[in-house]
Amino acid sequence: MLNVAIVGRPNVGKSTLFNRLAGKKLAIVNDFAGVTRDWKESEATLKDMVINLIDTAGWENIHDESVSGKMKTQTETVIKTVDVAMLVFDAREGITPMDKKFANIIRKEKIPVILVANKCEATKGKLSMYEAYELGMGEPVQIAAEHGQGMAELYDSIKPFYDDYEEVDEDDDNEENPIKLAVVGRPNVGKSTLVNAILGEERVLTGPEAGITRDSIAVECEHQGRKIRLVDTAGMRKKAKIADILEKESVSSSTRAIRLAQVIILMVDANAILDKQDLLIANHVLSEGRALILAVNKWDVAEDREKALRRIKDKLDLSLSQVKGVPVVTMSALKEANVEKLLDAVLEIYKVWHSRVTTGELNRWLDYAVSQHLPP
Repeated sequence: MLNVAIVGRPNVGKSTLFNRLAGKKLAIVNDFAGVTRDWKESEATLKDMVINLIDTAGWENIHDESVSGKMKTQTETVIKTVDVAMLVFDAREGITPMDKKFANIIRKEKIPVILVANKCEATKGKLSMYEAYELGMGEPVQIAAEHGQGMAELYDSIKPFYDDYEEVDEDDDNEENPIKLAVVGRPNVGKSTLVNAILGEERVLTGPEAGITRDSIAVECEHQGRKIRLVDTAGMRKKAKIADILEKESVSSSTRAIRLAQVIILMVDANAILDKQDLLIANHVLSEGRALILAVNKWDVAEDREKALRRIKDKLDLSLSQVKGVPVVTMSALKEANVEKLLDAVLEIYKVWHSRVTTGELNRWLDYAVSQHLPP
């Protein structure tokens, strides 16, 4: 499948274009710059073309270990792996020095680049769009992603690359569908660190700051020959504490990820196990009918491990009594301790969740239950 990345500086409408082409609101969109932090992928259909579309974080000329610096590094990594890049700029603002700097970086990678002038619905945008010829990347495609204008022209610009792309035949006849796995929990419990530990690379941004992850990020991986579609989600705080509109959208994205998953890893901090918010998330997972695994992170720095284990058992018996046998895995995502054990638990609980009970078996069990406990 042809890999197409949407790149550019912050707040030029990359995520709006991503959502438009993907046909659904997968990326959080806001007027603030820098909303997108991790790159995310989706299959997109444009008429007769099916492509793998990648939304990237806004590129800024920063070279430190801050979140913005890591976002820049991730975007540059994506550029090295895709087949085509769509360089988006804001036609209303014209070409900025940052656009020129980023264009020079892309040019060195020697990949095809489609120049896209977004926000061309206004007359001013269409006039300033002609500054784009300074970049030496040909004629820009004029679009207004928010209103869906210019999509036919965008299709025409991608089609030649799509036709030239040689699709590799894959024998999927005997392949099982991937297990849909989501990692959820409160902010700053180590969800993104776990995802990176599973993948063996810095796929999603991490740091000591809470709330770095905003979108739900889906990636493919494999364990014991079984494909897994792994989703990293934003931290879920108590509703009363959420005032920022971006955080509201992030939590909404996390809730959607739970609904679409089959197995959920609920990550908790070893020094703050199963507080009220953890239990609310767990109950939401169970109410959606999903398989639940409890991952106790930061076990290497737990203050009292014996007390922590007793607390887990008591909380599960008291507050989650409707389910029995919830797997509990103590681990350290940062040190990659017990990550394999956690994935083993995912495969085991998926088998249990995916098993079916026949009508006859269910009726016999129900008859026995009624005979033992007659209803009033």
